[in-house]
Amino acid sequence: MSAAKIAGLIFAGINTVGFVISAATAHGAGCDVDHTKLTQALKAAVKPSGGPSNGGLDNNMWGAVVDRDGVVCAVTFTGAAAGDQWPGSRAIAIEKANTANALSLPKFALSTANLYAGTQPGGFLFGLANSNPVDTASMYAGPAEKYGTESDPMVKKPASGVVVFGGGLPLYDGKTIVGALGVSGDTSCGDHNVAWRVRKALGLDKVPAGVTDKANDAIIYDVDATGKSGSGYGHPKCGHSEDAVAKEIGSSAAGPK
Repeated sequence: MSAAKIAGLIFAGINTVGFVISAATAHGAGCDVDHTKLTQALKAAVKPSGGPSNGGLDNNMWGAVVDRDGVVCAVTFTGAAAGDQWPGSRAIAIEKANTANALSLPKFALSTANLYAGTQPGGFLFGLANSNPVDTASMYAGPAEKYGTESDPMVKKPASGVVVFGGGLPLYDGKTIVGALGVSGDTSCGDHNVAWRVRKALGLDKVPAGVTDKANDAIIYDVDATGKSGSGYGHPKCGHSEDAVAKEIGSSAAGPK
């Protein structure tokens, strides 16, 4: 599929879901994932909680889910306390979920990993990362001790921000898109692997189509030494064994044919 056609689909998605933050329109389409489900799936997907390796640093992680309206359903973490994973990754997980939801359609999925190459200088989505600044008033509202709990201050509020590297995946129930998942706290490649496992565990991995040769939203490792992606949707490797793990679990694929 051409970059121009993908761009058209992306901007159609932006127009459909929107990036506008407004308390007056924060109604939510209904959450398919609650705090308990997300926490269980995330803990089972990371090594510190007894899960498998992601191929990266194997840190504890943050996870977030938004519904189709971009309203936050749940925010959680895998450690014993919020400081057991990178504190800054709470916001990044929410931003990844927001991005994957806003740039995916009912019949066409884009992971945040698929956006990396297109948003680099000269890419067909250059500037996208600056299109939706984080709403700091909502993202960092207190009390901080509630972060990652069932009563996280972001729950039932519109998400904001754009992230264009691995860790964000749209969620599909087999009929349509129902929102998106964001995972953060490790290398971006490791985040993608964890998110892939979590989405599968949630049963929301019924991806209808995508940019890869497998017609899904897997990560494409085709960025060369000059920083160019052969497919236009590629992501660089992260220097550990994330790409090997991705091959094992099916979270990577080749570019479109």
